[in-house]
Amino acid sequence: MPLDELPDWLPAWCLDHLGGEPADVLFRSQQVSMVFGLQLAGGRDVVVKARADDGRAASCVAAQARLAERGFPCARPLTPVVGVGALAVHAEEFRPGGEVLHGDSPDMAVRCAEVFARLMAELADVIVTPPLPNPPWVRWDETGSGTWPAIGFLDGLDQSVVSEHIVEAAERARGRLLAAGLPCVLGHADFEAQNLRWRGRQVWAVHDWDSLAWQPEAALVGAASGSFASAGPPTLAPIESSEAFLAAYQDFREHVFTPVEVEIAWAASVWMAAYNAREMALCGGSPAGGDALRAQATERLRRANA
Repeated sequence: MPLDELPDWLPAWCLDHLGGEPADVLFRSQQVSMVFGLQLAGGRDVVVKARADDGRAASCVAAQARLAERGFPCARPLTPVVGVGALAVHAEEFRPGGEVLHGDSPDMAVRCAEVFARLMAELADVIVTPPLPNPPWVRWDETGSGTWPAIGFLDGLDQSVVSEHIVEAAERARGRLLAAGLPCVLGHADFEAQNLRWRGRQVWAVHDWDSLAWQPEAALVGAASGSFASAGPPTLAPIESSEAFLAAYQDFREHVFTPVEVEIAWAASVWMAAYNAREMALCGGSPAGGDALRAQATERLRRANA
């Protein structure tokens, strides 16, 4: 990406907050956030992230900073969140390297569960304002009517392309989640293979701290148990791998879930998978997640008591 195609506000922002203007663009990506990898004048490499300012970013960045200070493998924020018009912007260190691990076996599930258990243990001591509203893929508790959280760009599309099995699974899982009444905690809500980098057996970096959420621990663990293997378009791990993830998480945390917490974990795995399958159907994306949900929903919902 040429320098002259950067947003107009970005060079001056870098000069004001990082001490130098961009001299080169290392990469650019855009999903929920716009992410710019930049080399500044003087040779320093940084990452600048900008997203719509919905009030969540400051808490997410503050929590990320606490974990980085403690040595958790994540990029260290270099600035607080700064408002730029309708955007919330911050910079963090560039943490390249490591590889994405592919696979959805029970052994891979255990490896990922160990990282997630460490992450959740670290976040348990972090006090920030809850990062609300939650990311939409774990926002089953949004008030109002309807199965899904209100998202304009999805809600305006032709809903008839969403298979009935996706809607039914989401409704049943949502009903179970809302009935639980469990306390909320801070946790990572987009724990996918594509957001982790490994060096051998050691995790090198956990990315996407914009996706912190405020939901029951069991629900966050359950969502991760279904999504951990997604290295591209979202899919759903095999049931035996989710089962291994949930068991390993409890072992690593030395905390046994109650029967209700186990049910909520399975319900969350279904709801997140259904949300993703709906989005893929509406946007013409991969059907893999929807196919996996169709094959697994009956058993997952049985385990959820939904």
